[in-house]
Amino acid sequence: MRNRVLLSSFFGSVIEWYDFYLFGIASAAVFNQLFFPEFSSTAGTLASFATLAAGFIARPIGGVIWGHFGDRVGRKGMLVLSIVLMGVSTTVVGLLPTYATIGIAAPLLLVLMRLIQGVSAGGEWGGAVLMTMEHAPKRRGLSSSVAQMGLYGGILLANGVFALASALTGDAFLDWGWRIPFLISAVLVVIGLWIRLGVQESPIFKQAREQAQQAEAPKVPLVEVLRHPKNLLLSIALVLGAFAASAVYGTWIVSYGIQDGFPRADILNAVLISAAIGLVFQPVFAYLSDLWGRRLVVGVGAVLQALSIPVMFALMDTGSVGAMYLGISLAAFTHAIVYSPLGAWLGELFPTTQRYTGASLGYQIAGTVGGGFAPLICASILAATGGTTGISLFIGATCLLTVVAVFFAAETSRSAL
Repeated sequence: MRNRVLLSSFFGSVIEWYDFYLFGIASAAVFNQLFFPEFSSTAGTLASFATLAAGFIARPIGGVIWGHFGDRVGRKGMLVLSIVLMGVSTTVVGLLPTYATIGIAAPLLLVLMRLIQGVSAGGEWGGAVLMTMEHAPKRRGLSSSVAQMGLYGGILLANGVFALASALTGDAFLDWGWRIPFLISAVLVVIGLWIRLGVQESPIFKQAREQAQQAEAPKVPLVEVLRHPKNLLLSIALVLGAFAASAVYGTWIVSYGIQDGFPRADILNAVLISAAIGLVFQPVFAYLSDLWGRRLVVGVGAVLQALSIPVMFALMDTGSVGAMYLGISLAAFTHAIVYSPLGAWLGELFPTTQRYTGASLGYQIAGTVGGGFAPLICASILAATGGTTGISLFIGATCLLTVVAVFFAAETSRSAL
């Protein structure tokens, strides 16, 4: 069952993040042309990234909803519901008429589907990570990394499928080719749902629920999380730098690279390689956090992440395709260091009956601020200044907050759940 849980968490997360980040890639590559054609090139890109940000805004709401029922009813049911909701909304995006067909209704429907995606994603990460941790509590960093690998797997799959679709020549890609990756989601969800329905509820959660019922525990986990907000604030700060950096090198960089003269296929392939790097090194640094502690790995990773972004821009500004590949790969490698232990660390900061709510809310708020608005902020800085120095400073500031949080957060790698 433990292996089935690991498999379920990985593939379920792959599907969820495939859907979520596929929208991000399309926002950078095609949505500005298809859903915001009346805008100028810069304004259309900003509107497209604003739509992308809407999904991140909805994620804390999803974290609260799924977290409440995940802490009260169980982890498994929430994971099943989240994958169905994500699959339906993503498939609908692939069927939406464009602005040329139905006018202003097209971007409004696009925003609605993005909001539904955000609510779904808000409950996915917490449930998947906690199920792996609570089924294999001895090496929590390593076990939780399996669910977190789904993030990179989803990015990898989304970029790979989108790159294949974008290889269509002529007007075929903008006419109908971009829809294929979204429609594939319907098939993936059926597979993920079949896997998830076969797992058992977390044994640690069942034990904690029985004890909580005997003690007449509060019925609203969110109230308890907010009553002692220190760990929630630390959770937000711990993840903030990693989210902001990944939004830059994994999403916004597609738009920047195309504007900078790199072929669309090359920039998508570079992001594809970056996701593969994250997938490979995620369990490595998560395991090292089990051995050396969460604080050391996350702290060092945050510093290296901050340094990697200006290096990435410097390499890209040489105009060399090889340098562009190297720069994005370096950013992905440093991101794997800081991100790998965070699934376990956030879960360890909260008691079992508040864990889904607390970890999900902290992670999703950081995702909204750091990930959802980062592409919009980067596009605005670039439009205002014409350079990337301000973007590097912005990422450096978010990573500094992560370093500060590392000093105040408890070392939990050897504590009992």
